[in-house]
Amino acid sequence: MKSVLVIGLGNFGMLIVKQIHELGHQVMAIDKNESRVNEALPYVTNALIGDSTNANFLASLGINNYDVCIETIGNDFQSSLETTSLLKELGGKMVVSRANREVQEKFLLRNGADEVVNPEKQIAKWTAIRYTSNYILDYVKLDDNYAIFEVELPDAWIGKNIREVNLRQRYGINIMAIKEKGSMKLAISPDDILNEGQTLLVVGEHKAIQKCFHI
Repeated sequence: MKSVLVIGLGNFGMLIVKQIHELGHQVMAIDKNESRVNEALPYVTNALIGDSTNANFLASLGINNYDVCIETIGNDFQSSLETTSLLKELGGKMVVSRANREVQEKFLLRNGADEVVNPEKQIAKWTAIRYTSNYILDYVKLDDNYAIFEVELPDAWIGKNIREVNLRQRYGINIMAIKEKGSMKLAISPDDILNEGQTLLVVGEHKAIQKCFHI
């Protein structure tokens, strides 16, 4: 179990709080808005009304006691930048900050953020990939070059085994697992037959995935 501090309880921050709660971790939530703090109460260990740009207020929270500090302020970049800097100065072990633009990412990283998330950019990329392909169902970015994709089977692959499809030799793509009716088969072999209704988890370079699945 981890101890997580979430600063900013707008839509994005509240979704993070709820997800962390579902994962069974402890959450401290901070926002200047009393109604937002009250809304978060069912999902957090504790919540406080306060200004995260106030160094004395943040210091009173014992920032170095949290495993992760997540700053999600989206409508006031100056406050976001100040909060990020203070979190690191006060001993934040892992400071994750929200950005709405790429230029904000650079400033946040220079001022104390260990990681930066840009939810609009990330969901835009996911949406573009998901809905411009006939086969891609989901994906997880690993780095700038590689990703894990969940893909539907093209009709031409149904009834063939993994050796015949030959993704590794043709595209440099590795099949990690076969999914069917909610269950996952990880111990796969070249002789496994691909059947209608199955999906594959594959890992490879973006360009190879695009070429293979016509994204």
